[in-house]
Amino acid sequence: MSSEAHSLRTILKQTKSAYAVAFACVVAFMGIGLVDPILPAIASKLNATPSQVSLLFTSYMLMTGITMLVTGWLSSRIGPKPTMLFGLLAIIVFAFLGGMANSVTGIVWFRAGWGFGNAFFISTALAVIVSVASGGTAAAIVLYEAAIGLGMSVGPLLGGLLGGISWRGPFFGVSVLMAIAFLAVFVLLKDIPKPKKRTSILDPFRALGHPGLFTMAVTALLYNFGFFTLLAYSPFVLHMDEHSLGLVFFCWGVLLAITSVIVAPKLQEKFGSVSTLFAILFLLAIVLAYMGFGVGSQTGLVIAIVIAGGLLGIINTVLTTCSMDVAPVERAIASSAYSFVRFVGGAIAPWLAGKLSEWYSSSIPFYAGALAVLISMLALLIGRRHLSNLD
Repeated sequence: MSSEAHSLRTILKQTKSAYAVAFACVVAFMGIGLVDPILPAIASKLNATPSQVSLLFTSYMLMTGITMLVTGWLSSRIGPKPTMLFGLLAIIVFAFLGGMANSVTGIVWFRAGWGFGNAFFISTALAVIVSVASGGTAAAIVLYEAAIGLGMSVGPLLGGLLGGISWRGPFFGVSVLMAIAFLAVFVLLKDIPKPKKRTSILDPFRALGHPGLFTMAVTALLYNFGFFTLLAYSPFVLHMDEHSLGLVFFCWGVLLAITSVIVAPKLQEKFGSVSTLFAILFLLAIVLAYMGFGVGSQTGLVIAIVIAGGLLGIINTVLTTCSMDVAPVERAIASSAYSFVRFVGGAIAPWLAGKLSEWYSSSIPFYAGALAVLISMLALLIGRRHLSNLD
């Protein structure tokens, strides 16, 4: 994809339908980091341990990954727009119920419901944006990536602001914003024709039989271990209030957004996708190892987290692009297969990070995350011969 295709100018020249879906994407991806600043507050208010509170991420990701297997099946039968609206409605309901819960167990279950709805939405959103955006596929992807980056950055900031009032605030905030997104999609998005071919629930498993896609999925699974160790565990060792945590992860998200939209395509174009992944994964492993070594330095942790945001943005974009192009299957099926492995496998990281800190020390989760990222490089190396078509 050329630099011109990734110019931010493409974001300003889109249809109302594309903007409606993009806004919903922003709110959907806000949900990933929204609870970050309130994790310590939830642990304190509800007398829970870090590993128990981290289950908010685990249940969300696990349900998202499992549900990904049936999103294509449903979308091919009722159509993309009804599938998206169904997902948005589920998020509205379960985010509100999460805010009403009085126990960590209740929140964990409602976060799982949130992930259930999120899967139906995000699995369909990219394909819908591509079909309604002006300027071709490249322009649609840059709009989608920008929406993800904005959501990932604004989520922690909003979570910190609302969490400063009450830990319930972020849940109610998402419910309201998703209601607005639901209305925007319902009114502004034109009906999208159903796919000519109905998707089978078994199609994602068949797609994983392609060694290139399987390589990308395993690489993403291991990388996600490092990603969500940083995202879900670091708030507990920063020892900050909700507002400060929100600001730290806002800066993290801003850098993630910039690198995912602007830097990643340039690196892919100049060095190739696989070489870029090797280099940035290695840098991420170094940052995570440094966080384990310097876990007692609040300033050092903040700097490392923000730097990691830039690295994560590059890796996310390159992994997603590669997974869509590496196998001769429909993009929707490739996305379902890749996301299933990535989310389900990575779901254990938040819980295990909390447990490792309880069993050993506060440094160990970061070292474990760094090791997982290094193993992801090994998986990429082993399967490299199946990725020659990418570059």
